[in-house]
Amino acid sequence: MKPRAFAYHAPASVPEALALLAEHSHDAKVLAGGQSLVPLLNFRMSAPEHLIDVNRLPGLDTVVREAGGWRIPALVRQRTVERSLELAAAFPLLPAALAQVAHPQIRNRGTVCGSVAHGDPAAELPTVLTALGATMHVASTRGVRAVPADDFFLFHFTTALEPDELLVGVTLADLPPGTATGFAEFATRNGDFALAAVAGVVHRDDDGVVRSARLVAAGVAGTPVRLAAAEAALVGSALTPAALVAAQHAARGEVDPSGDIHAPGAYRKQLVGVLTRRVLTGLTRQGGVARAGEHGR
Repeated sequence: MKPRAFAYHAPASVPEALALLAEHSHDAKVLAGGQSLVPLLNFRMSAPEHLIDVNRLPGLDTVVREAGGWRIPALVRQRTVERSLELAAAFPLLPAALAQVAHPQIRNRGTVCGSVAHGDPAAELPTVLTALGATMHVASTRGVRAVPADDFFLFHFTTALEPDELLVGVTLADLPPGTATGFAEFATRNGDFALAAVAGVVHRDDDGVVRSARLVAAGVAGTPVRLAAAEAALVGSALTPAALVAAQHAARGEVDPSGDIHAPGAYRKQLVGVLTRRVLTGLTRQGGVARAGEHGR
């Protein structure tokens, strides 16, 4: 199929893009990488009157080191982040998860912020950025506001972005010493959406006692799900086998996914527990980085 006719705009500056969004608001879509939007346009599942192509906006295609953290602007491609040695050193969770996103051709074009703005609850990036405690920076003609990842994802493909707003960047604070991260997912084939995934960020003191933990599941609800009970099961203890089992059971009990043609809900529920334990086991076995993904055959 072909998209419905639309007016094409290619703003040359952020203020120009924001003015277009303010003018057309509910009748516009933003095009960055297009890896999610273009198929929706072709199937006419999305039929905007106006398409605002932001690929010409200057200064938004390079990762930036800032005081106390990093900024990933709107046009940074997923492959750029995946291959960045600096980001891999600061946040090994990012390349671990990005390696599981679709296929290299898609990551070459797709943007980090585009995946975030799309808000697919089965996608890796919203889950990982929630685990890392990222902040989304949203701009409009009214100004710029910062939205924590925990508050950004509202429902299936629905975020805190207003129709006249543009996601101009994501910031990540440096992880404190003693922090380990891990990611695991299960998909039927390489490149498919995961049936379930879990991302973990765990901070331990010099004695190996967990001081804080963020565990987030994907593919089991309308948004990335914080596994609060599993997090609580870890805090105050070392990553012992007993603690890992307790976190596994807690994680499994926190989700109630629906079934679909790909897997029944009970199977996804079991997967969340297994993947949680796999992530935590990886933190103890591999110096803090769990295996990037697990795929069924």
